[in-house]
Amino acid sequence: MFNSKDLIRLKLFSFMKAIIIHGTYGNPNENWFPWLKCELEYKGWDVRVPKFPTPEGQTLENWMKVFEEIWDFVDEDTIFIAHSLGPAFVLSILEDLDFRVAGCFFVAGFVGGALGVPEVDKINKSFTEKDFDWDKIKKNCGYFRTYFSDNDPFVPMKRSLEFSDKLMCDFDCSGGAGHFNSDAGYTRFEGLLKDILDKY
Repeated sequence: MFNSKDLIRLKLFSFMKAIIIHGTYGNPNENWFPWLKCELEYKGWDVRVPKFPTPEGQTLENWMKVFEEIWDFVDEDTIFIAHSLGPAFVLSILEDLDFRVAGCFFVAGFVGGALGVPEVDKINKSFTEKDFDWDKIKKNCGYFRTYFSDNDPFVPMKRSLEFSDKLMCDFDCSGGAGHFNSDAGYTRFEGLLKDILDKY
């Protein structure tokens, strides 16, 4: 049973929505995604975690086709939480909006040229190697925050800093967090959850 304090908190947060976006070779059931989904839903959030084709069929066009199924879910009370390639994909979504979403929380994100991992670079190209409309992207999101690590085996810290600079946003640099995946011990992400709930 919820006490009165719980009910007030649920009422305050019940209008918020979140979309969690996985990355290359990823899926909705890995890393900290299921844990975060459960934690936000407990607070009254409506959460979607779509599954995108990867590595087979991984193109920006094909991911957009999948996302079409939840376009109507996106509104001014929606936040995006994206990992690895996910942030670059969300940037393309923001370019297509004609309103401002509440916020974006980007973990181990990057854009631009190759990362030096051929099997990944080939299927990431359509997402990251394009001319982004940064002015429109920033106009269409009320808040950005990025998270990156000093020992990410895939995304160099320099690339993460460049990405954060493009967004002119708050960022957290963690020591020894790797790629913020289960291999690095990230089946929970307490700091991310706290930042989201502190903000909304």
